[in-house]
Amino acid sequence: MKCNLVGALADNPIIAAIKDDKGLKKCLICDNVQVVFVLYGDICNIADIVCQIKQAGKIAIVHADLITGLANKEVAVDYLKQVTDADGIISTRQSFIRRAKELGMCAILRVFVFDSLGLETLKKTAGIHPDYIDILPGTMPKTLRKICGMVPVPILAGGLIEDKEDVMAALDAGATAISTTNQSIWDL
Repeated sequence: MKCNLVGALADNPIIAAIKDDKGLKKCLICDNVQVVFVLYGDICNIADIVCQIKQAGKIAIVHADLITGLANKEVAVDYLKQVTDADGIISTRQSFIRRAKELGMCAILRVFVFDSLGLETLKKTAGIHPDYIDILPGTMPKTLRKICGMVPVPILAGGLIEDKEDVMAALDAGATAISTTNQSIWDL
């Protein structure tokens, strides 16, 4: 893994997820934030967004599926590696995770767990070896606990995390860290 994501999350298990320039500006000045999930941008501005995060001394992980203008082919990961200084990617696409690993980038597989089919999907992820699995929504401690027991990969929890109680419930259930766009939680 290119970046020290493990150490950063051990120091602070709260990941700032940003979805616009306002969130970017806030995360840059927030001393507690060490890891940033970039959930917006396009092929014209993603390099600048990542550059600002890196200049602030933070780890930048780009959600490849959400960058406007990127294809749904593995070359999108190559583009992020070559054009930005991103430490890693998030994606729902297993092919993107494999390619990121080949390129030496941190690879986070995002999985939406809405029903038993979502849980079955997790059982099929062993062959792609992501560094982390990001479970959404992150506000289901019982399910998070079950997932943590069934997969050999560290679990992140995101989506619908609204307060300290949600953060603590996810961490107590076994999640390594949580991600949230809720800026009031970034300073916990």
